[in-house]
Amino acid sequence: MRPKNDTHNLPIGYILWIFGFFGAHRFYYGRPITGTIWFFTLGLLFIGWIVDLFLIPSMERSADFRYTDGPISYTVGWILLTFLGFFGIHRFYMGKWVTGLLWLLTGGLLGIGVVYDFWTLNEQISQKNA
Repeated sequence: MRPKNDTHNLPIGYILWIFGFFGAHRFYYGRPITGTIWFFTLGLLFIGWIVDLFLIPSMERSADFRYTDGPISYTVGWILLTFLGFFGIHRFYMGKWVTGLLWLLTGGLLGIGVVYDFWTLNEQISQKNA
């Protein structure tokens, strides 16, 4: 059974899985603890990374149930964070202009703010969409 929300994209999950030994797909689907573990252990020495190839559909369904759909796209937010996080472009996209400027001028608060956003972006977008 599909949830009425379709907040996270399955093909994007698989694209991020390519970099999954760094935990990218796990962060995207709202699993920051295991994303951090994957980051520091190279996807649990690549074994967990391979297993995740089969777990991604269930992670996507779980994320669709957990997060609120709305005008701000989770996929766009995550792509902006992943590739332009140090410039704060994802924060501008969410309408957070002050912190977007702060990220832009400080390199994402010297990277600490970017790490914080990897942990909390799904919740931030869900709050904006509520």
